[in-house]
Amino acid sequence: MGYFQHEKAYVAEGAIIGEGTRLWVNTHIQKGARIGCECNICDGSFVESGAVVGDHVTIKHNVSIFDGVTIEDDVFVGSNIAFINDRYPRSNRQDEWQLEKTLVKKGATLGANAVVLCGLTIGEYAFVGAGSVVTRALEPHEMVCGNPAKRVGWACLCGRKLDASYVCVCGKRYEKKAERFILK
Repeated sequence: MGYFQHEKAYVAEGAIIGEGTRLWVNTHIQKGARIGCECNICDGSFVESGAVVGDHVTIKHNVSIFDGVTIEDDVFVGSNIAFINDRYPRSNRQDEWQLEKTLVKKGATLGANAVVLCGLTIGEYAFVGAGSVVTRALEPHEMVCGNPAKRVGWACLCGRKLDASYVCVCGKRYEKKAERFILK
């Protein structure tokens, strides 16, 4: 076993966990879940069969990552994030349920207590403010806040908000071309 598993974490046989990943108290990883290398999955988190987590991902406390959710490398997932994978949930569902997949692209940040509806893509290095409700796909580097989440600006690779000239306080400068940010 090339990963750390707290004695009170549960990993089902058949789960795939990468080298250097740390699983803390009361985490539950189901058979068929895939978690990359060097991840940190904090207390009370759950990764369902069919969910995919990339490398160098931080998942804070009490996060459930359900089947159909894919999280790419270098993503930060704040505490109590709610990923939704059923647009029309019912307890006594009679009809055929259809899974809607969600993709969180490389380097994105999801603030604590955010809700991400199913069937969406969160763009590379996008930034979702704490408590936001994401109801639409987000562009790369897009920064959103609120319910429903609305654009409040653009995020640097470091996570800070860019000014109107696409310059960050960290010194990085960007150019926006065809809906893509290019580092100058």
